Amino acid sequence: MADSTPSIPTPAPASSAPVASAPAVAPSAAPDRGHRKERVGEVISNKMAKTIIVRVERRFPHPKFKKVVTGYKKLYAHDEKSEAKVGDRVRIEETRPLSKLKRWRLAAVVERSVSAAPATA
Repeated sequence: MADSTPSIPTPAPASSAPVASAPAVAPSAAPDRGHRKERVGEVISNKMAKTIIVRVERRFPHPKFKKVVTGYKKLYAHDEKSEAKVGDRVRIEETRPLSKLKRWRLAAVVERSVSAAPATA
């Protein structure tokens, strides 16, 4: 008959190879801010100090008629260096509330607007 005594497992022999650990992450220049929403839109106003108004376009099918419609939203964004001009395409990212209406920050100017050069006579 079979022996009914429980068998005790023996530990595996220790190997001389070092244990692989997680790769070390090099410290980046900017702190990780987590995943933030980003939008691309056109600057429609830069009259305020360090603030721009960006018109963001959103295309979606109409719920009932299924025709593609375009919706627009005006978002107020913080522009620290006042580098964005009217007509520029910019990328903005979500941030903490900065004022009553400002919840976005200028991330980059994607494309500069083509300014009409003054005509020389």
